[in-house]
Amino acid sequence: MAKRVQDMKPPRSDEVNIWIKRNIAEQKKRYRAIFKEIDALAPKRAKWYRKFLKDVSTTGTNVNGDTKRIIPKSELPVQPKRKDRVVW
Repeated sequence: MAKRVQDMKPPRSDEVNIWIKRNIAEQKKRYRAIFKEIDALAPKRAKWYRKFLKDVSTTGTNVNGDTKRIIPKSELPVQPKRKDRVVW
């Protein structure tokens, strides 16, 4: 099998390795902060879901231009029993 240029990588300096580790630590810290904020919104988010489903089933949603369609409750999705999660 022939060697390809994309399979070879140049060695990293210690300075670059330190920078990468520091950057990863900062990203994980930001992720944890975002996760806490999103997790704190869970009660509000549940209300938003309920309001959206109510609005769609009573006033409808736009289908084309000014044409609206009221979604019957039988076509609405069932709210899952799981927590929302932050995707890494």
